[in-house]
Amino acid sequence: MPSHPSRPSHRTRAQERIDEIDVSPTKLLAEIERLKGEAEAARAQAEAARAQADEYLTALQRERAEFLNFKRRTTEDRQRDLGLAAEDLLRKVLAVADDFDRAIEARPEAIAQDPWFEGISAIDRKLRLLLESEGVSAIDATPGIPFDPREHEAIATVPTTEQREGDVVEQVRRGYRLRDRVLRPALVAVAATPTTKDLPN
Repeated sequence: MPSHPSRPSHRTRAQERIDEIDVSPTKLLAEIERLKGEAEAARAQAEAARAQADEYLTALQRERAEFLNFKRRTTEDRQRDLGLAAEDLLRKVLAVADDFDRAIEARPEAIAQDPWFEGISAIDRKLRLLLESEGVSAIDATPGIPFDPREHEAIATVPTTEQREGDVVEQVRRGYRLRDRVLRPALVAVAATPTTKDLPN
């Protein structure tokens, strides 16, 4: 039987690549260790990046909180300053109201029905309405009510047996409250128990 000449073996590139791969246990263990190291390094890198991101987030939150606190303080300061300016202006208006009080109380009976005096009274009423619209109300200092140091300021004592000691005898100047705060205390005279030298002989 005639012998056939042997054909040269044709190997694919994939087969050649497989032959080139070292599949020895030592080589495989080394490759596994290398991949483990890379994975560990990547994990450490990811944790470091996460820690830095958390740090940035914390710093941002702190800066935001500080900014909000600054904004709140600035708003409160501005409102306080505006409130103080408004109170100062209201006190000046109250000085004008005091002048009206004195003028009306000291009017001569002869002009009580005069149209000119009625005009003055109308202006006084408008001023009172303006003050009320701004939250200003008069403090009660009616004679006979107990003296209240939070709302009244005693400028005189009046020895008397007709009223209890410590009661208001007379209002000398009106006091005013701005909403729930005393804007200006009422100046009053207060009843005191008479001493022997105050009693008539």
